[in-house]
Amino acid sequence: MRFAGIDIGSRTIELVVVDKNLQVVDTLQADTGFDPIAEARKLISEVRYDRIMATGYGRNLFEISFDAPTVTEIKAHARGARAMFPDAQTILDIGGQDSKAIALFENGKVKKFEMNDRCAAGTGKFLEIMARTLGYAIEDFGCGALMAEQDLNISSMCTVFAESEVTSLIAKGKSREEIARGLHSSVIRRAIGMINRVSSSGNIVFTGGVAKNPCLRQLLAEKLGRDVQVPDDPQMVGAFGAALLAAEII
Repeated sequence: MRFAGIDIGSRTIELVVVDKNLQVVDTLQADTGFDPIAEARKLISEVRYDRIMATGYGRNLFEISFDAPTVTEIKAHARGARAMFPDAQTILDIGGQDSKAIALFENGKVKKFEMNDRCAAGTGKFLEIMARTLGYAIEDFGCGALMAEQDLNISSMCTVFAESEVTSLIAKGKSREEIARGLHSSVIRRAIGMINRVSSSGNIVFTGGVAKNPCLRQLLAEKLGRDVQVPDDPQMVGAFGAALLAAEII
């Protein structure tokens, strides 16, 4: 038996397949594009599985198209993160257009969560726009921020106002590394606020594409004073969790 989990996000789609021993045998990823179901169909045509479960913002469309069970992103990330890190107590997931903090019980079940899905502030989209404004490729943005000796205070978290504020700082001759550091600090302040509202202690598992950013990982650990663990491929955690939950259906 093989069990698949598919995470249809706002920016990318991840697919994970596990075998009967719950070992990963396939991982695939694609851009969500204009038609997420068409992209999902291409991905699942490339693997073999006996049962599939969907998560992510597009899960309801997938359920209608493929008559497949679904699970919330909260439960999928909780299951995936706990399988990767058995001592996981809190999860911070920052994706393309939303972010969430999840606290777990000792048995791995969700205790409490908080989610920001109403604006791009503090998400991957926010960082992409800010990186472009400063002339960075998104994959180099975190490294550039780490080169700053100090950060500049960025007061606006709204993407539009923050972009205007950054443009003003550039016009004043401020270092782009320090501006970048300030932007990263503003994202982490928002994330820490979410985390503190659901959990006050214990380690944190950082998931989602934004977890690849080295500056955010460093700032999160420094400012919280808590151990931060990052999976080898943080974007696959939701799909992995969905695959594991698919295997648990009786």
